[in-house]
Amino acid sequence: MKNKKALLFVLLLVAGACVYGQKTEKAKQLPSVAIGAGILSFNGDIGNGANLSSFSRIRAGYNLTIEQRIGKYIGVSLNGIYGKLSDSERSKERNLNFETTIMQGDLNLVLHFDNDLIFKRNSVFAPYLFVGIGYLKFDPYGDLKDKNDSSYNYWSDGTIRDLSETDPLSPSASIIQRDYSFETQLTDSSTNYQRGTLAIPIGGGFNLKVLRNLSVNVGATYYLSFSDWIDNFKEGKNDKYVFANVSIQYTFGKDKEESNPIYNSVDFSALDKLDSDEDGVSDGDDRCPGTPKGVKTNGRGCPDDNDEDGVPDYKDKELMTKQGAVVDVNGITQTDKMLQENQSKFDSLATERSELFNENPSLSYLKDIEAKSTEARKTNPNTSNNIPIALKPADKNNDGFISTDEIASAIDLFFEGDSNFSVEKLNDLIDYFFEQ
Repeated sequence: MKNKKALLFVLLLVAGACVYGQKTEKAKQLPSVAIGAGILSFNGDIGNGANLSSFSRIRAGYNLTIEQRIGKYIGVSLNGIYGKLSDSERSKERNLNFETTIMQGDLNLVLHFDNDLIFKRNSVFAPYLFVGIGYLKFDPYGDLKDKNDSSYNYWSDGTIRDLSETDPLSPSASIIQRDYSFETQLTDSSTNYQRGTLAIPIGGGFNLKVLRNLSVNVGATYYLSFSDWIDNFKEGKNDKYVFANVSIQYTFGKDKEESNPIYNSVDFSALDKLDSDEDGVSDGDDRCPGTPKGVKTNGRGCPDDNDEDGVPDYKDKELMTKQGAVVDVNGITQTDKMLQENQSKFDSLATERSELFNENPSLSYLKDIEAKSTEARKTNPNTSNNIPIALKPADKNNDGFISTDEIASAIDLFFEGDSNFSVEKLNDLIDYFFEQ
């Protein structure tokens, strides 16, 4: 019994490997969508004054990214950003500030490192780098007046007042505070600059996969703009900014797995439609494969059995068997005496086969037993067809005999989740194989 269970375990492993190999067929790669939020930090011509917090240049931003991955290494992404850029400068020489709402769109080429070369494709940690080209819309506004519409006048003593320090009425000037409401559109007196520009995004990040199709994306992008007017002040190099963000990314479809090389040349779509016995039911749905041509079958591909004795009509030599009667492989009713004689003979044979099998547990031995049993049934047409009801679903061709191929089929269905057979029932099936 231990050897039989060991063989069953081996059969389960082999069948499971075959099913897994077939199901790792490479699936079409579908796009991913990420939505997130982060911070925008500006780096331009202003913002270098004293007594100003670095947080004065930090603003919120939001992103939406769609990416189509192409193969193992490369992806193409379309990215959109909505947010604000801002900065301020306070010094004896000048006092400047601005804030602008931005809308950015860029197209990027992405290099992925979870490519089975550096990191495994199914790795939880998946870094990436990207570069691209984008377009930025901006419109800078300044905080030049307080809530009472009084203009800011910066005095040499560091205060802000409602009158200029050189105004004749300056002794009566009142101290006011910035309200940080950017109410005034900024322009340049000498240049009517464009309020849109190209920008080059350069960045990277990593995905942390939390579920099969869901991951957390942490990234940062450095934007090199083609304009020096984002802050409404031109002084040297073009303006730049950084966007650091966290996104939730969803990848449509199933995880992509490389197919086993031995299946690369197999046309699985053609196999799905294959009907080997030409009974009108594809092999994948055919419960009775190998039906002879011309035999009438039902929707499951099994031959008709009108008297429900387990022997199909085309092989049944007694078409009107009484309900519940025990029949042989030819559908002929068996008497108690006939059953006793056959049972005695097969019990002796089963014991002998089981002992031999314990000495040589192999699939080839099972095949030998099957061949001998088949031959015995040919010479003795009155052999009993008493398959236990719980095991009858394994008899796919309804011939009253459990073959090694039908045992393998039962195991395949077990792994595909399309079977009522448990491991215990599979054990019983192999035990019955020796008794039939």
